[in-house]
Amino acid sequence: MATGAREPTLTVDELAARAGVTVRTIRFYGTRGLLPPPRIGPRRVGHYGQEHLSRLALIEELQHQGMTLAAIERHLERLPEGLDARDLALHRALVASWAPGADEETDRAGLERRAGRALTGDAVDRLVAMGAVWRVGREPEDRFRVDPGLLRLGAQLLDVPIGYETILAARTVLVRHTQAAAEELTRIFRDEVWDPYREREPDPERVADMRSRSAPLRPMVVQALVAAFQRSLKEELRAAFGTADGSAGSSGPPGTPGTPADGTAAGSSGG
Repeated sequence: MATGAREPTLTVDELAARAGVTVRTIRFYGTRGLLPPPRIGPRRVGHYGQEHLSRLALIEELQHQGMTLAAIERHLERLPEGLDARDLALHRALVASWAPGADEETDRAGLERRAGRALTGDAVDRLVAMGAVWRVGREPEDRFRVDPGLLRLGAQLLDVPIGYETILAARTVLVRHTQAAAEELTRIFRDEVWDPYREREPDPERVADMRSRSAPLRPMVVQALVAAFQRSLKEELRAAFGTADGSAGSSGPPGTPGTPADGTAAGSSGG
């Protein structure tokens, strides 16, 4: 797990308080390999960072989805290497957004409270384009449905200079391909599992039981899709820009880390 630019600064007690768990739970997760070890500082004191907080939040969400600790351990082992706190937060938000009843309805004031900031009309439009918010009312009494996990990430992206049309185009690509994946996976399950089972099982009660036992498949498929997408995205970013997060140093496109926004090379002078 990447340490990121921010150094770990939390003691185990502070981490437990921030995450809403006990110190015993943190140490137990560490022995199971669910949490990476802390950085050891002076006086042999362990220090934890945002990555540990994000991983604890992801573990909590996976437990909420009904996964056992053994299943969570296997799931975390399959995640791409080098995930930082933001990657883990995105993973958790996407998994949580597929949980039944994950979205909430609120008014404009509630939306701003959840976003942690005042929102202009353009900012709301961009959040809608991201899929974090969708309108269920009309001005002057706006009502919104909100995905809490995606809203937190979307609010951070508002500070990134990405236009509404670009966000909408990116979302269109995601929707098109995820819809295709959903259709294909559903077809495989229907043709290879569900229809054959119904044909050979005459007892309606056993068919109903099979249906209920299949319920955990959806969150597991979602988690697999998120992990596969993160891995593919890192590979594509590395191929395009030289690093897994899209930053390319001085060779990157204008606006990437290490390159001035006007596109001039770092350290060059005009004239």
